[in-house]
Amino acid sequence: MKGYVQVYTGNGKGKTTAALGLSIRALGAGKKVFIGQFAKSKYYSELETIEKLLKNITIKQFGMGCFIFEKPKDEDIQAAQKGLKEITSIIESDEYDVIILDEANIAVHYNLITADELISAINKRSERTEIIITGRYAKQEIMDVADLVTEMKEIKHYYQQGVQARVGIEK
Repeated sequence: MKGYVQVYTGNGKGKTTAALGLSIRALGAGKKVFIGQFAKSKYYSELETIEKLLKNITIKQFGMGCFIFEKPKDEDIQAAQKGLKEITSIIESDEYDVIILDEANIAVHYNLITADELISAINKRSERTEIIITGRYAKQEIMDVADLVTEMKEIKHYYQQGVQARVGIEK
């Protein structure tokens, strides 16, 4: 089966959630999944679920913490660069059927990695490998190489009423 490149972007909620749903569907079909999370280093409930229950999904974080409200530090850039190098090797290995690059668009937007570096990495995939790239602010050149682009659009969000991220729902 031919693999495609998918991009989930936009300011609406649900990009990572959609990618995780796809990973569970792929797992049910006997596929092996790798999830690389850029710009994340915090605990999210999916980490525990995957570790305990989903043995054919590998997840790894390549972030140092939250810098979204300030300028990324050198450590953030180094972590993302190291992550991209590792993910490129994983893509080239052809070990996984589905590879999710969670928040890779954010990593590009904040100049942790370049769009050209990301495109170069995904172009090393085998014809059967599906790549999913998530995160706000997808660059046009990334959307241009994608086969599918979905934009999540925020219409209304309880965050605007002061609701913080809830365990099991947003984190």
